[in-house]
Amino acid sequence: MIVHETKKRVRYGETDRMGILYYGNYSLYYEIGRVEMLRHLGLSYKEVEDHSKILMPVVSVNMRYVRPAYYDEEVRIRTTLEKWPGSSITFGTEILRMNGELINKGEVKLVFVHASDFSRAEMPDVIREKIKPYFEEVDQ
Repeated sequence: MIVHETKKRVRYGETDRMGILYYGNYSLYYEIGRVEMLRHLGLSYKEVEDHSKILMPVVSVNMRYVRPAYYDEEVRIRTTLEKWPGSSITFGTEILRMNGELINKGEVKLVFVHASDFSRAEMPDVIREKIKPYFEEVDQ
């Protein structure tokens, strides 16, 4: 399992009239978490796309709103990869106050597709090699 955290401050333009993080922006925070986890592993979406010619479109998002996040509040985005990916990869995300209080929780499922025709693909080798140390018990 891989767990990664990054911090983000809620910006004014991301809030609604009440000064609360607009519900539609949580997906953007989920993406920040995924991108930063991959960077932490030494990868980027661009690198995966350029080297493997594999794209990773989102096919589902599930989330639960627990508490509001407020303008200018710094939050932690905790992203997890609990299961070994196959032809899809699912990231768990928790958005937390700095004291650990849960604000939002969910998961995002992405599939691997060939850039040329969007047909399904298996996990690219470049990802497999970077996450392998975290899943040694898995028969890759």
